[in-house]
Amino acid sequence: MKSLTLCFSFLLLCHASLSAAEKPIVLWSNGAPGALGTTAKDIPTLTPYVPAKAGGAAMLLIPGGSYSGIYEGQAEPFALWLNEQGITAFVLRYRLGSAGYRYPAQLQDAVEAMRQIRGNADKWKIDAKRIGVMGFSAGGHLTSTLINRPEDGEIDGRSSSVSPRPDLAILCYPVISMITKPHATSRKMLIGDKPSDELVRQTSSELQVRPGLPPCFLWHTAEDKMVPVEHSQLYAAALHQNGVPHELHLYQHGDHGTGLIGTQHPWFADLLHWLKAQKWISEH
Repeated sequence: MKSLTLCFSFLLLCHASLSAAEKPIVLWSNGAPGALGTTAKDIPTLTPYVPAKAGGAAMLLIPGGSYSGIYEGQAEPFALWLNEQGITAFVLRYRLGSAGYRYPAQLQDAVEAMRQIRGNADKWKIDAKRIGVMGFSAGGHLTSTLINRPEDGEIDGRSSSVSPRPDLAILCYPVISMITKPHATSRKMLIGDKPSDELVRQTSSELQVRPGLPPCFLWHTAEDKMVPVEHSQLYAAALHQNGVPHELHLYQHGDHGTGLIGTQHPWFADLLHWLKAQKWISEH
């Protein structure tokens, strides 16, 4: 009976999303830099989800999919969940390695998304100093590169005074390292079959942490067979070494992709507790 109730609740969320999502915004009005074509896979978008009672905070939501696809279960359902917390959400559908795009194309899309969100803070009625990013799996890797090395996503000859760096980051069972127990598909889709040693290090996020990064919340499961728990541990260790405020939650049970909307998992409550501590959402 409980599983039926959860499924029904999930269907209600999906139904509600029909009116919750606004029209997707094309990120690059004149075409993405280095676009390989003009089909949907070459046109990254940003889809806003505005809560009925907005608290002023916003979140760029980056789904995973091994850089070869977009896993929709980590997109709209979580945007609606964030809306329930009073957080305005923006789902990024970025260019993929399966369509021929390599690093830093995906980061260019994330940087542009952050600039559009922050640059239009008044329009969205959000606080320009409370814009976070939340990524899952390979989306967690893109999240880490966005906070570590946003400069890699800058376009030559284009300048902007709007910062693309988020004010906090949430990394859910993230891909982090291209060196230690790398996730083969994500690595291939992002940097190809024969990347240079420099590119491997550049995209291994545990090697790119520096002091002054925004606060981070990480979580992973010890039973993850796809992206080993060492990825989050390596990143957390680098954050600690560089004095970056962070919180790491390691759960004993659960395979990769656990804790989706419609399931019961302690990470939801742990994240809300952390967001309240960051003054991102109210206590009530």
